[in-house]
Amino acid sequence: MKIGYIQTAPGFGEKEQNFGQIRSLTEGVKADLLVLPELFATGYTFTSKEEAEALSETTDGETARFLKELSVKTSATIVGGFIERESDRIYNALLIVSEGKVIDTYRKIHLFNKEKLWFSPGDKQLKVYEINGVKIGAMICFDWIFPEVCRTLALQGLQVLAHPSNLVMPYCQKAMVTRCLENRIFAVTANRIGTEHRGEDHFTFTGASQITANDGTILSSAPTDQPTIAIMDIDERQADNKWINYYNNVIEDRRTEFYH
Repeated sequence: MKIGYIQTAPGFGEKEQNFGQIRSLTEGVKADLLVLPELFATGYTFTSKEEAEALSETTDGETARFLKELSVKTSATIVGGFIERESDRIYNALLIVSEGKVIDTYRKIHLFNKEKLWFSPGDKQLKVYEINGVKIGAMICFDWIFPEVCRTLALQGLQVLAHPSNLVMPYCQKAMVTRCLENRIFAVTANRIGTEHRGEDHFTFTGASQITANDGTILSSAPTDQPTIAIMDIDERQADNKWINYYNNVIEDRRTEFYH
């Protein structure tokens, strides 16, 4: 299958401008899975909960409509971040969209820094989706630092992980080598670039979006400072092989009776 990331430089609160940037990057592009950054339509650095609420949407809002359009245009399953509103709560979430339809949302379960002031913690179970014969799962940004996330998905048969991100720390790209190696999965980390200086916060986003193979090989790494799209051919079935050598299997060799 063809998997890829779209690395962007969002303008804060400028949804139509941010959609337009992605339309330009994907002109003529065809793929099976494309991953967009966390909160790609809105930007990241909020100064109040009210500001985040004002940019929130439901699963039939303008960001969902844009991703449906993009999925048809590229023939790809699209995974991208947005602020999901449900009743009186908002979540740092992502949409999974395929063939012009919303499959589901995932809500970030490990909130980073001031996200805890704006968003409710995710309340959905980690889940693997079989889409066009491929087992796809998702996490958002800071979820990477908790190895239980990837392992939980791997135990459900995950082959390819979609990982929308707004990374500001320098660790994740290297850590994804370990996450993929220890679970024998493929991962697409879609990061953003640029800076946001709003209120008391000044964030510089690290770019370097990355496709990581099931043996830890980095198949693609984006620049740290340019909008970029990259697509790679992989054999997702390689993620079904959990053997490191004739004697060692990363799933079967677990000694769960000692993991307390």
